[in-house]
Amino acid sequence: MNTETTTTRLSSLDKAHHLHPFTDFKQYGETGGRIISRAEHIYIYDSEGKQMLDGMSGLWCCNLGYSQPKIADAVSEQIHKLPYYNNFFNCANEPSVEMAKTIVDIAPDYFNQVFFTNSGSEANDTNIKIAHRYYDLLGKPEKKHFISRKNAYHGSTIAASSLGGMSYMHGQFRGLDYVHYIGQPYWYTEGGDLSPNEFGLKVAQELETMIDEIGEDKVAAFIAEPIQGAGGVIVPPETYWPEIQRICNERDILLISDEVICGFGRTGQWFGCETYGYKPDLMTFAKGVTNGFQPLGGVLVSDKVSNVLNSSEGEFAHGLTYSGHPVACAAGIATINILKDENIIENMSQNIGDYMEQKWRELENHPVVGEARVKGMVAALELVKDKSSKERIAADSEATIFCRDRAIKEGLIVRAVGDTIISAPPIICSKEEVDTLIERLLIGLDATAKQYGVR
Repeated sequence: MNTETTTTRLSSLDKAHHLHPFTDFKQYGETGGRIISRAEHIYIYDSEGKQMLDGMSGLWCCNLGYSQPKIADAVSEQIHKLPYYNNFFNCANEPSVEMAKTIVDIAPDYFNQVFFTNSGSEANDTNIKIAHRYYDLLGKPEKKHFISRKNAYHGSTIAASSLGGMSYMHGQFRGLDYVHYIGQPYWYTEGGDLSPNEFGLKVAQELETMIDEIGEDKVAAFIAEPIQGAGGVIVPPETYWPEIQRICNERDILLISDEVICGFGRTGQWFGCETYGYKPDLMTFAKGVTNGFQPLGGVLVSDKVSNVLNSSEGEFAHGLTYSGHPVACAAGIATINILKDENIIENMSQNIGDYMEQKWRELENHPVVGEARVKGMVAALELVKDKSSKERIAADSEATIFCRDRAIKEGLIVRAVGDTIISAPPIICSKEEVDTLIERLLIGLDATAKQYGVR
């Protein structure tokens, strides 16, 4: 069967039988999409053989790219040894035990226990139950409310998407009524006449105002990503996280750091909270923990919280059939060992990350770029018609979609979020590969400027 016949067949089957995540089903049924057939290093190949530099690391998860035989071998070996066993009923499997030790060893030293899930969504559901259980055991059963941020993304189950602050998602389901939202640290669009640091303090202090509105005796936790990823790579001002930490410490509020995107090296350290210098009580992880080779997520639980959970009798009424899956945990151990043994994060932080930041910031000189945000290997461009007024190029994010599609045509996967182009390439990129990413993106930016008459 030739390439064209294979693509036609797969596309037909895809449209006929496959409902895709976050997709307009009617539109997809009419147009279809790309079929990805294989991958190598930092490149993916579609069913027609087109090579594309994966500027999104899959879905923020293949931090080490696609060619990692040590992870594949670990998965294969574990499948043949013990393909599955659960962690219920006073049992554990060997990889889950070893993985627990492996991940707490790379976490800040006050994290010594972990609860495994299959995804970041399930991990954030777990955070709700852990926080509720924690305060129940402390004799504070009224502390059930959570505070999150507008435009935050914390997963797509009912509970996790309730924790997230994306209004278009909320319009399609009835969410939890004990989640509340404050502003995001999005200085470029919402900072007005304030400096970034002034705005960082102002928006952080909305947390204190919200706590007072709800009542401190009713608020359990504040959840946030170090950098808002799916919301458009919102990099917070320097003043933001210290003020959030102060408020949580003073007001008896658990601080949850959602590290699903920022964890495992993307910001230059193991976890984003370390990059920004704050100390959460719970940490959500997933994605990069297995380099995308297997589904695995979880919650790292601080000593402050775990000491309370472990000191009282009574069953914690929560669990998942596949949590601590032996094959997934084997993939996680192999991934973390590669990151450690090959000094991947140190090299990214001291070498490639700085180069990526330099080259990305130079894009701010382009006529259609209003702001270039970047931290390590996660970055965003705000597309504008006029830099001084921040006027957007076209309605309904039309120009950003055009730019994304043009970049893909040139062999670069990036993502459009509103009027923002975002990218999170594998952290193993070389300088030459960063150059390739920038060159291909520039073609998309130039085409966008020409298409919409921006000079």
